[in-house]
Amino acid sequence: MIPILVAHGTRAPEGTVMIGELAERVGGLLAQPVRVAFVDVLGPNPAEILAAEADSGRPAILVPAFLARGYHVGVDVPTQVAASGHPDVTITPALGPDPRVAAVVAARLAESGWRPGDSVILAAAGSSDPVAHTDLMQAAEMLSGLLGSRVNVAFAATGGPSVGEAVAALRSQGAARVVIASYLLADGLFQRRLRTTGADLVTEPLGTHPEIARVVADRFITALSRIPVR
Repeated sequence: MIPILVAHGTRAPEGTVMIGELAERVGGLLAQPVRVAFVDVLGPNPAEILAAEADSGRPAILVPAFLARGYHVGVDVPTQVAASGHPDVTITPALGPDPRVAAVVAARLAESGWRPGDSVILAAAGSSDPVAHTDLMQAAEMLSGLLGSRVNVAFAATGGPSVGEAVAALRSQGAARVVIASYLLADGLFQRRLRTTGADLVTEPLGTHPEIARVVADRFITALSRIPVR
């Protein structure tokens, strides 16, 4: 197979490095290199990688490196695949919502110094897509179940409330400590925004956690197992 990890893309070098490192870890688990494509900001895009492999005779599997469905997963990636001319491409589900991803968020909270009783905000990039919003609410419910307390959802870019507004609202309600659980894969502009919202703690992005690599690898393996043998 041709495994391709499809990310959003960022101008922040550290974010690009983190996605590359995630692909390397996944490649180690699969025992073969994983290509990286971007739907925005950077290249190559999925269509470019797939077009170059269109005559290879090998099936391609794309894993969207997104924590919820939305325009990029539902429209951008399929459009790029259709434009590539590659005859055999499988697109897996996005990485979230997934109980294993929620467990990684909980682990990030624990390592950051979160304590029971802290008010927690699950901070996502955001989307205007109602499907993505549903996914994020489900992710918050999963995390709430692991923590044993309510988790609020807020957004670093698109949608409301913004993370800053959510922090301020919890402060006004008497929250002693407010902790932001980053629901971002890689460092960059949005992660930096989280650090300036006045929260007591902000967790690190998820992409460097070993369990995320295993989730991605499982997406590839499951998709490959469903491809008919020719």
